[in-house]
Amino acid sequence: MSENVRKLPIGIQNFEKLRSNNYLYIDKTDYVYKLVHSNTPFFLSRPRRFGKSLLLSTLKAYWEGKRELFKGLTIESLEENNDRAWQEYPIFYFDFNRSGYQEKGNLENVIDEMLKEWENIYGCDKVEQAKEPDNKYAIRFQRLIKRASEQTDRHCVVLIDEYDKPLLDNIDNLELMEHNRNFFKGFFSCLKSFDEYLQFVFIAGVTKFNKVSIFSDLNQLYDITFSNEYAGICGVTEAELTKYLTPEIQNTAANRRISIDICLEKLKKTYDGYCFSSDMVGVYNPYSLLISLDKKQFGSYWFETGTPTFLLKRLKQMSFDIRVFDAGSIDITERSISDYRMNNSDPVPLLYQTGYLTIVHYDDEADCYTLGFPNDEVKYGFFENLMMEYAEDVGAGSGKDILSIRRLVERGDVEGFMNSITALFSSIPYKADDAPFEHYFQTIIYMLFTLLGKYVMCEIHTYMGRIDCVVETSKYIYLFEFKRDKSADEALAQIEDMNYSLPYAADKRKLYKIGVNFDSEKRIPTEWKIV
Repeated sequence: MSENVRKLPIGIQNFEKLRSNNYLYIDKTDYVYKLVHSNTPFFLSRPRRFGKSLLLSTLKAYWEGKRELFKGLTIESLEENNDRAWQEYPIFYFDFNRSGYQEKGNLENVIDEMLKEWENIYGCDKVEQAKEPDNKYAIRFQRLIKRASEQTDRHCVVLIDEYDKPLLDNIDNLELMEHNRNFFKGFFSCLKSFDEYLQFVFIAGVTKFNKVSIFSDLNQLYDITFSNEYAGICGVTEAELTKYLTPEIQNTAANRRISIDICLEKLKKTYDGYCFSSDMVGVYNPYSLLISLDKKQFGSYWFETGTPTFLLKRLKQMSFDIRVFDAGSIDITERSISDYRMNNSDPVPLLYQTGYLTIVHYDDEADCYTLGFPNDEVKYGFFENLMMEYAEDVGAGSGKDILSIRRLVERGDVEGFMNSITALFSSIPYKADDAPFEHYFQTIIYMLFTLLGKYVMCEIHTYMGRIDCVVETSKYIYLFEFKRDKSADEALAQIEDMNYSLPYAADKRKLYKIGVNFDSEKRIPTEWKIV
């Protein structure tokens, strides 16, 4: 391995492995120091692939007293004069990152396996366990906490990672999700009455599920999800990017034959933009950022880890107007986006909590947030996946995929472009109870030109009352006007009457004016004219 190549912790969620194997570590231990020196039980919500598991693993290593792993990090100097630091505490680490919660009883089996491991260490009461009361798992956990505390003469540490996975895995099965929620509520309620045996509690997940309700009995659960103080606890801030990753940025810029400034701008546009507090501290998606710097490419990586199709299906079923995501018109209070309810028909809170939307503006006077896409990776990935929910066979090489359409646009093939749009609409399956054609028409057109805008300059002005769409390449300018159940001539007449081409009068590129009519009954474009 070249001396100039450092080991980036892509997918590494274990702090000890990261530090022992000389992976690059972006030092977050100042946050760890603040957390461990508080007696408050904490809750944190962050999207997937944002470093929650690594944070909990770091907390675990601290409470295990593994001082050698923190050598040279901020917390080492902060704890320098603390005689009580680096002591080993009994730890109960619940990791729900595994899969397989789709059948009733699977969650109980996972908990049972964890409890057995700890009972092998601290012992168990076979007689009491044999009685099997309804709350047997909670009773076993309580007794483990008490035994561990008495045997070590230390209070216990409880860390819960991805607590909501058994719920999210069943979001389209409300009965099983409610069963798992009730089981969790009964199981973890024992923490309240055993506060005297607890040193530290930290709970992390993607969603909050109405103040998680699971932990509603836990005294003074401090939710730091929207805390300005902890805004950068997960992810990579702008300051951390330049402090820790400058060599990788330089290598990427050299590999792509671009300047460092352009490289930084591209990284920011593609992976930055997440905000989790009113201070509007920007945070990069760490997973995508590190892969990008490792591959020296500006690809889309977050969606490779899995897209919750239930969200996309719900948006389609609701005939949700997805144009609001780009319009900056989603205003919402902190309470509304933080408390997800299982019977909530509004997809916006879950879209925020799962990382598809983020805070793009905070109104201090109204105390509310405006939501939007955080970056290009999420924006285009979201529309690509949603397009597949609406239309069939739009994959690469289908002729209806965005790359094929882009090639037609780049070479000025308007007829080919319109034939691809016709094929795209023809591939949409319709049922009697589907939304009216107007919704499909607006949604497909909006997604198509938004995705095309990833590769060429593309503006959609339908909200503004101006021309529907302008597409610009190095050689061509396209002015589109769409009509429903009228005529292509009427669409062209509007382009002429409104002088839509006037801003391009001095432009030397070839200009196309394209009027298109969509037939609501046939559900396809039936006529188009080009001048």
